[in-house]
Amino acid sequence: MAEGVETARFEDALAELEGIVQRLEKGELALEESLAAFERGIALVRSLSQRLADVEQRVEALLRSDAGKLVLRPLPEGE
Repeated sequence: MAEGVETARFEDALAELEGIVQRLEKGELALEESLAAFERGIALVRSLSQRLADVEQRVEALLRSDAGKLVLRPLPEGE
């Protein structure tokens, strides 16, 4: 958990968040540990949400036609 939220790879941050959720669901942490884990989880959720929004914007920009219209293309089967 020493790695910053912004510097962690998306997948690593998501895995850390999943681990926090599992630990909190078990209910075996002391109150202070639970609060610290919850705070870290909230920071991860905010960071991951922002990163997803940024990626979505980049994808939309790449899919825009020369006329500026958004061109949506269906994903191939299985993706």
